[in-house]
Amino acid sequence: MDDWADLSAARIWYRVAGAGDPVVLLHGGLTDSRDFVGNLDVLASDFQLFIPERRGHGHSPDVEGPLSVRVMADDMVEFIDTVVGGPAHVVGYSVGASVALYVALSRPDLIRSLVAISGALGRDGWLVRPQKGEPPEPLLRAYAEVSPDGPDHFRTVIAKAAEASEDVGRPANDLAGLTMPALVMFGDDDFVDLRHAIDIYESLPNAGLAVLPDASHLLLHEHPQAVVNVVRQFLTNGHRATMLPIRRPARGAESSTP
Repeated sequence: MDDWADLSAARIWYRVAGAGDPVVLLHGGLTDSRDFVGNLDVLASDFQLFIPERRGHGHSPDVEGPLSVRVMADDMVEFIDTVVGGPAHVVGYSVGASVALYVALSRPDLIRSLVAISGALGRDGWLVRPQKGEPPEPLLRAYAEVSPDGPDHFRTVIAKAAEASEDVGRPANDLAGLTMPALVMFGDDDFVDLRHAIDIYESLPNAGLAVLPDASHLLLHEHPQAVVNVVRQFLTNGHRATMLPIRRPARGAESSTP
């Protein structure tokens, strides 16, 4: 089912699929909900998926003003609160993961569990950031297929994204107060600096870490089944007990230290 959400500051297109516990999927920057086609969209067999397209992305019109992670996170807080109607599992990819982290910092009560795939908290975490100028042809073509603002407006969106990418963001240790179960996932050849990824993982007190080998920032498409398997296991069962826990507390007798 496709629908629209008239939020306080933006009009957001979204899709709902499946049934079960709610999972919000947040797509990457300068792309749209099609990021999840052929990979995480299969989670609709187990969960009710809400897949919004953020302002200026996909079917959702752009709004006057900046396209910062903070602004988009405010939109998503309102979306989860009013459209989903309460706490949800939130899975973000790329800039969507950055937005998910900011949502968790702003409204942790709305996050049942958090999955951050290939996201960063600010400028220094990204090895590659959007640049002003002519957009890559595949991105422009995809934007033109669905945007209500017309293909020429994509240059404005890219300029906004490039400006927003200069934000220093927040330090990873700001995440230390978030207690929800979390999963941090990256490719070993990602756009995100792996040291920054480790900082995010180590700052979240109840997080797991998955680094996919032979994977770039496009790991959703390079290794779709591996990503789905890890995310589905986490959303379904949380963190599994380990036999010799060091960082996380023991969970049950089977994980107690000998």
